[in-house]
Amino acid sequence: MKPPAVLAPLLAASTWRRGVFLLLGGVLALPYALLAVTFAQLLTQQAVPRALVLALLAVAAGIAAVPVFLDGPRALEIAAARSLLGVDLPDPAPGHSTDRETRLRSALWVALHLASGGLVVAALFSAVPMALAFIAHQAGLDTGLTADDRFGPFDGRDTGWLSVAGVVVLVALGYAVAGLGALAASMAPVLLGPAESERVAALEARAARLAERNRLARELHDSVGHALTVTTLQAGAARQVLDRDPEFVRRALTVIEEVGRTAMDDLDHVLGLLRETGGGTAVPAPQRTLADLDRLLAETRAAGLPVEARHSGDLVDLPAVVSREGYRIVQEGLTNAARYGRGPVTVRVDAGPDALELELVNALGPVRRSGLGRGGRGLDGMRERVLLLGGRLTAGPDADRWRIRARLPLEGTR
Repeated sequence: MKPPAVLAPLLAASTWRRGVFLLLGGVLALPYALLAVTFAQLLTQQAVPRALVLALLAVAAGIAAVPVFLDGPRALEIAAARSLLGVDLPDPAPGHSTDRETRLRSALWVALHLASGGLVVAALFSAVPMALAFIAHQAGLDTGLTADDRFGPFDGRDTGWLSVAGVVVLVALGYAVAGLGALAASMAPVLLGPAESERVAALEARAARLAERNRLARELHDSVGHALTVTTLQAGAARQVLDRDPEFVRRALTVIEEVGRTAMDDLDHVLGLLRETGGGTAVPAPQRTLADLDRLLAETRAAGLPVEARHSGDLVDLPAVVSREGYRIVQEGLTNAARYGRGPVTVRVDAGPDALELELVNALGPVRRSGLGRGGRGLDGMRERVLLLGGRLTAGPDADRWRIRARLPLEGTR
């Protein structure tokens, strides 16, 4: 059975959590309250020089105000608001210097938190005991607080009215806590929310994480996809000649083993990066470049796909990033040719003074003919690799052939 709507704010779990948040502010305000009481007493004593008290007060006020403007209290307030107020606030951007406007907003929030918390704590230690004493007196319990005192128009003998007043005080305090908590929850994003520069930093960090995830996805797709294609073709060919050509089967199994080991190395590397923590040791990355082109072509030929390769220029002295991305582009092109094309594949690799140019041409297969308008993850990965290096990529049918051309500039990558 649901409670009446008018009582819902008093019974809601969020009200109790927000009440704890306000009490936390009251606890933090206690040192400031003690400091204020101490200096108030000193100012009333004639024996203490007023000038000295005012000087000490100025120093103490300055010291007390410093923590309000620091980054640490803001981070703590954000954590408290997130867990107790239920407000979705991002953590401060690491390594980002807080600007003046953000510090002022944070200082205002801390001041309001301490003030509202102080009021709630004062009410708990004054109004709540008195209200409970009123109610207890009505039940016949003598607390010694109401017998001889007057409370406005009532005295200790007006037990009924005092009990009603006690209940009203408790209910009013509950609604006050609920209201202050709701107000704090609505103001937290305004005063504790990130500044514009922090939002930009967060977006840049998120973009970097997404870029890294896309890079890992491309690496995994190209490497494992190539390995699965080669092993599938080799296994199918070996099954057909298993009885009459054991030597071919032996070579096929050797290629499957080598390609599988290579794919496992790439898979271990990617999984290591995904599991790596800030203080962990990075897993050594496989650095397959165009210097390994002959090995890649040999694996593809061993899988039964004829490959004609031509290359010019020095592939060894290419910038590392260009050589790695060029290798992956050729690898993905050969994988697509083995899966969707037919006939020999012509691979051209030209390392010029300004750019690396790649071209792969093969005859269209029936699968590729039926899906010319659709691009797969492999082509998307190629485009991403080329765009990240500021190059150009064209991929599509050219008469009855499938042609891929890529140009990767060398300027700015060394």
